[in-house]
Amino acid sequence: LKIRVRNKISILYTALLLTGFVCIRLFEDVLFYDPFLNYYRHDFQNINLPELNDFKIALHFTLRYFLNAILSVVLLWVLFKDKSLINFSSFLYLLLFLCLLLTFFFVLFYCGNSGKMGLFYIRRFLIQPLFIIIFIPAFWYQKSGFHK
Repeated sequence: LKIRVRNKISILYTALLLTGFVCIRLFEDVLFYDPFLNYYRHDFQNINLPELNDFKIALHFTLRYFLNAILSVVLLWVLFKDKSLINFSSFLYLLLFLCLLLTFFFVLFYCGNSGKMGLFYIRRFLIQPLFIIIFIPAFWYQKSGFHK
């Protein structure tokens, strides 16, 4: 009975966390400054990059990335309940964020219009919770012992 209750609670927490991801995506226009949202919805190949407030975009990318990262780390806790895994994934999220944000601004400043597709993909990793799609199967595989 305790296992059933625990599983139902885990399913409820997972559903709430997934709802959090969906809400971040649904309300991205309202919550975050990102002139690239509209830019990439149109024929961006034939127009110049939008005007940006560098500080504001860095701040909002940081906010959105860490909202997604917090939800992701909590989801990993709900699924695996392993403190070392949480510490490792938190470290990875921080390291990946620093690499991605620095790369984004490097491409923005030094490649400009010729780096449009690079900016698109780097930005995608900054604003979407893509790492959780990689981490869940990787950590499950590691925990399952199939690799031995």
